[in-house]
Amino acid sequence: MIIKSSTSLRNNYGAISRLAHEKQEPIYVTKNGEGDLVVMSIDAFERREEIHRLRAKLETAEASRLAGEKTYTLEESRRRLEDIYERGV
Repeated sequence: MIIKSSTSLRNNYGAISRLAHEKQEPIYVTKNGEGDLVVMSIDAFERREEIHRLRAKLETAEASRLAGEKTYTLEESRRRLEDIYERGV
């Protein structure tokens, strides 16, 4: 975990930016000794968001499975996709 003060962010923005890009992890910024903000590179943020989206999809799929909704084997899925591709749908 990387922790920096708000003064450090204000006075050394370039160094904090480089650190965020190098480490690819959140930097916790404190104000008056208390947690205040989290700073991260856009790349790290976008990767994190994609992971959250994927987890949400997996949770939805698992909930459907647990509710007894129809599931497909890998072979059934492959055949269904081939049929869709052949029909041009």
